[in-house]
Amino acid sequence: MTEENHSMTTEFILMGFTDNPDMKTLLFVVFFGIYLVTMVGNLGLVALIYMECRLHTPMYIFLGNLALMDSCSLNQEEKRQSDNTPKMLQNFFSEDRRISLYECMVQFYFLSLAETTDCFLLAAMAYDRYVAICRPLQYHTMMSMELCIQMTTGAYIGGVLHPMIEVGLLLRLTFCRSHQINHFFCDVLPLYRLSCVDPYINELMVLILAGSFLIFTITIVLISYFYILFTIFTMKSKKGRGKALSTCASHFLSVSIFYGSLLFMYAQPSSVNEGEKDIPVAIFYTLVIPLLNPFIYSLRNKEVTNVIKRIIKKRQFCNVLKQVSSPLEN
Repeated sequence: MTEENHSMTTEFILMGFTDNPDMKTLLFVVFFGIYLVTMVGNLGLVALIYMECRLHTPMYIFLGNLALMDSCSLNQEEKRQSDNTPKMLQNFFSEDRRISLYECMVQFYFLSLAETTDCFLLAAMAYDRYVAICRPLQYHTMMSMELCIQMTTGAYIGGVLHPMIEVGLLLRLTFCRSHQINHFFCDVLPLYRLSCVDPYINELMVLILAGSFLIFTITIVLISYFYILFTIFTMKSKKGRGKALSTCASHFLSVSIFYGSLLFMYAQPSSVNEGEKDIPVAIFYTLVIPLLNPFIYSLRNKEVTNVIKRIIKKRQFCNVLKQVSSPLEN
């Protein structure tokens, strides 16, 4: 082998979506709009749950943390270029699209942290819905705040530890084939293609680790919804069935979209998952799902919509009072 083939890549170039200037402008406007709406929606939901005492229940604590993870996956510390969306937006018009190996690992770590934590939070939410619908009289004992905090803490611990192992495995690879990543962020599959070391061990360990927590969380979701649906269809009251279905419909929709996109992306053989085929699915689970979640959980949730309506009415009432009191003060 020549000396050139032995040289190891220490920085990469994120190729992004396209080099067409017109398409770059259009995509920038679209993704910038998605970014703004996603951040406002998720952080607004977090603030709403934090400020409203009526929403301090296990279900909404899980939901608040899910929204927090979705916003964090989009917006990490920009000075370290470890964020996904701001870095992607910057690269549309930047001549310098380089990212160092360290920054690439940090970016992948935070994305993997958010995805793993989301998996555990969605499983915890499924269990919460199971207890609420199938064991309503025992809800406060089976789903106590102490257990809620333990499950949330466990989700974050799993989220922190899992990507540590994946990043550690990535660092054993040497990248000498190319320095161009055909993607808009550092993901594990494009990095495997650039490795001059056989990534078989990495693929095997990712399959075992990621497969284990995916099977674990999906099993919890499926078992929970099996009992939920069984309980709903055995209810005699149509009103009760409708209320129970509306309670868990938003969560089931979010779970289906999230797990469906992840399984489609990572469960396929590496020969199928090549090049530009990664990008559409990656857009879906990194941008579209965080955008949809706050709308799925707020617009389809009566408690959240009632709180929003009450806040709007309260603000309108305060504005009317100010308008009335201003002439009197003068």
